[in-house]
Amino acid sequence: MNLYRIILVDDEEEVRKGIIRKIDWARLGFQVVGDAENGQEALEKIEQMEPDVVMTDIRMPYMDGLTLTARIRQKYPSMKVLIFSGFDDFEYAQQAIKLNVTEYILKPVNVEELTEILNRVRENLDEEIKQRRNVDILRESYLNSLPILREVFLNDLVQGTVGQEQIASRLEEYGVDILGARKWLAALIHVEQEDSCSQVLSRHRELIPISVRQLVEDSLRAFCRFAAFNSSVGLTLIVAVDEENTQTGLIDQLGDICKECRRVLEVTVTIGVGHSCEELTGIGQSYRSALDALGYKAIVGTGKTIYINDVEPVNRGKLRLEPKDEAELAAAVKFGTPETIRLAVHSLVARMGGARVHARQYQLYKLSMVNGMIQLLQQYDMAPGDFLEQDRYMELLGDPEHLEEFEEWFFQLALRLNEGMNRERDNTTRKVILEAKEYIQEHYKDPDLSVEMICRQLHMSPAYFSTLFKRETGQTYVAYLTDIRLGKAVELLNETDDKTYVIARKVGYQEQNYFSYVFKKKFGVSPTKYRSPQTPGTGK
Repeated sequence: MNLYRIILVDDEEEVRKGIIRKIDWARLGFQVVGDAENGQEALEKIEQMEPDVVMTDIRMPYMDGLTLTARIRQKYPSMKVLIFSGFDDFEYAQQAIKLNVTEYILKPVNVEELTEILNRVRENLDEEIKQRRNVDILRESYLNSLPILREVFLNDLVQGTVGQEQIASRLEEYGVDILGARKWLAALIHVEQEDSCSQVLSRHRELIPISVRQLVEDSLRAFCRFAAFNSSVGLTLIVAVDEENTQTGLIDQLGDICKECRRVLEVTVTIGVGHSCEELTGIGQSYRSALDALGYKAIVGTGKTIYINDVEPVNRGKLRLEPKDEAELAAAVKFGTPETIRLAVHSLVARMGGARVHARQYQLYKLSMVNGMIQLLQQYDMAPGDFLEQDRYMELLGDPEHLEEFEEWFFQLALRLNEGMNRERDNTTRKVILEAKEYIQEHYKDPDLSVEMICRQLHMSPAYFSTLFKRETGQTYVAYLTDIRLGKAVELLNETDDKTYVIARKVGYQEQNYFSYVFKKKFGVSPTKYRSPQTPGTGK
């Protein structure tokens, strides 16, 4: 039996340890994967450990249980939250209800009562999974899916074949509520073909896309207006970004959907998110960029949301290859191995072997292939002279024969481009992390400094940035910022006579008590005791 993951949050260590010690967690279907003594620490552990359930006290220093719950609801909407409170306060209970808290528990609570509560939570989680895997319900949803005309229209819309004058009337006719938004974007949801899925669904694999679609619609319904439909590449979304929601929030929601598909359905789902557009007539470009984003799963991994702005350079004058053959070639060069690149090149060159056309047509065909590579050079801002052998290029372009020579030359060109783009991605990643570190060094004094502020500067989504930062530095953003602030605090303690509360503010902490807590946790002593044996102004 898979155990549900749970984290305990309480500022009293004895309370946390007592609860952990007294409960037979495995028998109840749970595994305690961590504990924290305040909301700030809990958020960092939640990001690392991805629990199913969080049990938190309501009254804690630095960040209380209700604030923690609000942050969880924002970023992990499907997570269950149990709140302990020592106060029978209607206002607290009312706020907890608004935050969709699973259980509101009054202290003191005994083992029997907590066991009963945990049984209810486990049964609730079990029932959610059972409903998601219920073949009869999925079959009914499959038979009652959206009308064919609606699906055809939405496919035409993302392919760019619907006239602007038709869009509003047709959307209203088919009951698709996405008009009047600030902007729109497309997302593509790809179910990875794996052997591992739930035992029930493994016997009814045709229902897996339906179960994923149902989970997606249930998860997004309360967050935004959207249209979901099946396109040639899988489940597709057109999402309206309104005043009430944000693009960043949407990407967080989609990331949570990937996790829920893995947890509930036991299938791996990857979501590609395209550029936003301010007119629905531009949704076709968003759709194609979402498809490009999916192509990067070979590089960044599956089972997550891939936002095109995170993986491709922004505002580099990218020229898109519209025809299917050119798009497949570009995808092979961008994401493929040498073997897949060679197959893609051979497939295109082989067509010239059986053609009976004028020599000019051979030249134009070759030129269109080379032009695709030039567009990639432009997209990644690489110098043509580093990749194109001009003399050889002109010679082979004008020769209608010797296709084997052209194929080998073109393959080597594509291979050099592939290697160059891989280097460029690595360089871009290093530049992004360096820019982030410089931004932190310049703004660590700002108590409001956050991942969102940095990501606005970098034009990245917070979720992707957090993953990238941890992978490249070995630290979470919060841990890195804390190290910078505490390092500066040590300098000030050694070199100045400033009071502790002054130093706290100088390094970005509004609360002296929280600064002292974080400092002691890292160095084992309070700031005052750290300084006491030293001579102010000497650093000794």
